[in-house]
Amino acid sequence: MLFNIPIWKIVIDAYIVWVLVFFLVKFLVSNKRMLSIAISFLFIYVMAYVANLLDLLISTPILSYLAEWLPILMIVIMAPDIRRSLEVVWKADSRHETLVMGSEKTKQAIVDAAVYLSGQNIGALMTIEKHNTLDQYAERAIMMNSFVSKEVLINIFTPNTPLHDGAVIIRGDSILCAGAYFVLSDNQNFEKTTGSRHRAGLGISEITDSLTVIVSEETGNISIAVEGIMLKINDRDKLMEYINMFMK
Repeated sequence: MLFNIPIWKIVIDAYIVWVLVFFLVKFLVSNKRMLSIAISFLFIYVMAYVANLLDLLISTPILSYLAEWLPILMIVIMAPDIRRSLEVVWKADSRHETLVMGSEKTKQAIVDAAVYLSGQNIGALMTIEKHNTLDQYAERAIMMNSFVSKEVLINIFTPNTPLHDGAVIIRGDSILCAGAYFVLSDNQNFEKTTGSRHRAGLGISEITDSLTVIVSEETGNISIAVEGIMLKINDRDKLMEYINMFMK
């Protein structure tokens, strides 16, 4: 029967299977926690198969019942990780055709605002977009499309104001939006006391090529998150140097 199937059907069929396998592998390896849980689930399925093959009296019904509910349990328990992995899988497709980076005035405004907010122990999260578009986060935030300035950034993050929660997304010389929320990083190297602001900053840096400036509300420390790495930078000149390198 195989020899009677047109070659073009075989090629298309093989290509579809290859795409599905590639997508599944990339989906699993994009998140270490997802990969470890997937391996654990696979082990349970193997045990269920062996138990059924050997017709074990007690193990077979228990493992069979467990195997039936595993997909639902995985979706419920791993919902945030599944969402995060899907974002990583499609990361390459969400890119701007042209790169728009900010001017020297914009860089200076970001640094000045971060240093001022740090001195006042006011928490802040400023994400600078690069190639990967952050439109999906901006759509759920408060759109602004205003010029970047120290005064506007300070006003946004002033406590008890409508926009102080969430992140500001900066595109070129404009503040695209305020009040944006990102998926938190599941990096296990963080201390237990690390706040959601830092986890959000690191999280967006793990799935996009953005740079995020984070100001701690508790300590006033300034950190940057880029390419899945977080660096504490309390020196003004050092912060400007990193932003210059990123926005060149």
